[in-house]
Amino acid sequence: MILVRQEIGDVLRDFRLQKAMTLRQVASRASVALGYLSEVERGQKEASSEILASVADALDTPISVIMREVGDRLAVVEGVTFDPRVTVPDTLPDDLIAEFDADLAVR
Repeated sequence: MILVRQEIGDVLRDFRLQKAMTLRQVASRASVALGYLSEVERGQKEASSEILASVADALDTPISVIMREVGDRLAVVEGVTFDPRVTVPDTLPDDLIAEFDADLAVR
């Protein structure tokens, strides 16, 4: 069985280590008890959204980035593959941009 709290804990630990921060530093910056944060990182406790937001802020990392990494890891564990033809583009087509530019110029 996949435990989401385990993946969240692993991701939080990985981000903390990437930033070369100690558990104590993150706990202090997030105003979270050191022991509690340790349990969250080990997947023993489920953190509330408020705690996750505080820890993300302490790590200077958007919560969306943390949750995306959690989602990506869960997808790997579940064996989910993504069809690249279904992805949402991160840019707009040139003709659409030109249409908006022309529309804005008229106003």
